[in-house]
Amino acid sequence: MKIKRALISVSDKTGVVEFARKLHAAGVEIVSTGGTMRALKEAGIPVMYVSDVTGFPEIMDGRVKTLNPFIHGGILAVRDNPAHVQAMKEHKITPIDLVAVNLYPFAATIAKASVSLTEAIENIDIGGPAMIRAAAKNFRFVTVVTDPKRYDEVAAAVLKDGCVSGLLRMQLAQEAFLHTAQYDDCIQQYLRAESEK
Repeated sequence: MKIKRALISVSDKTGVVEFARKLHAAGVEIVSTGGTMRALKEAGIPVMYVSDVTGFPEIMDGRVKTLNPFIHGGILAVRDNPAHVQAMKEHKITPIDLVAVNLYPFAATIAKASVSLTEAIENIDIGGPAMIRAAAKNFRFVTVVTDPKRYDEVAAAVLKDGCVSGLLRMQLAQEAFLHTAQYDDCIQQYLRAESEK
């Protein structure tokens, strides 16, 4: 699967500018959100705002921005299923071939001595895990990257071949599900501890 469009939305911005620069050099269109988009723009990398894809603004203090059929349809479409391909055409959904997402820093937030329950809850990522899980589920067609340590390997493959091997996509999907599982476990442990106080 040639990678033509990538969605990049990261809390941990380690290495993301260089990663995006390499993807852009390989001809990949980049879609992004909020702080990530600003970082890429400031580095001179062309980037499309997610609201321009969805046709809908970020709302509710950023709680709702990527939960949209133009995003999830683009990630979840089974590219060799004619009905899915037809649905993309009918609804003008562009495929998203690479998803680079890492999540709000929940563990770091709750590690602060003065953190309130409200602040902790606002640092529970919803759209991020949804995109990660969607991309990981559809790893036959979509590359998902949750660990900045993988950026160089993925970018090198895209620059060389325009795509990422099926084996690497599966490995990245496994890492992605582990990432969201650990994230959810951290949240449930925190809420259990709070409820027992």
